[in-house]
Amino acid sequence: MKRVGHRRSLPRRVIGSPFHILLLGCSFALAGYAGVRLLAGDRLGVALWFVGSALLHDLVLLPLYATADRALVRGLGAVRHREWVPYVRVPAAFSGLLLLVWFPLIGGRVDAGYAGVTGLSADGFLARWLLTTAVLFGGSALLLALRLLRSATKRRSPDVH
Repeated sequence: MKRVGHRRSLPRRVIGSPFHILLLGCSFALAGYAGVRLLAGDRLGVALWFVGSALLHDLVLLPLYATADRALVRGLGAVRHREWVPYVRVPAAFSGLLLLVWFPLIGGRVDAGYAGVTGLSADGFLARWLLTTAVLFGGSALLLALRLLRSATKRRSPDVH
C-alpha cells in the first residue's frame, strides 16, 4: 500500500552557504583579534570577565528573557495574536541590549574619572535610554497599526476581477 503525500525528508545541511561560512570566519577572526588586543594587558582579569559574562548570560539572563518571552506569547494569546509578538519582542530586545551595554552610564555608576577621560558628562543617559526605548516601542506600535489597517482594508475592499 502506497502512502499518499509522504515524502522522504532529506537530511539538513550542517554547513551553510559559502557566504555564511565566509561571514562566520570573518566574525571569528574579528573576535580573535579583539581577544588578542584585550588580553595584552590584564590577561587574568579579561579571562575572568569573559567566563563570568558567559556564566551570567547562560545561568541568569537567558532564563530570565526566555521566561519573559514565554509570558509575552501567552499574554498576547498564543493562537489569535501570535503575529503581534515580534512587535514587542524586537524593541524589547534592542532596549535590553542598550541597557546591557550602557548600564554603568544609565545607572549613574561612573566615577569622576569618566568625565576626565572622555571629556563628556555622564548625566542624561537614563533619560536618553528611556526616550530611545519609547521611540522603539512607539515605532513598533505604529508599524503594527499600519499592518492591521492594511489587512483590514484588504478584507473590506471588494475583489474586482
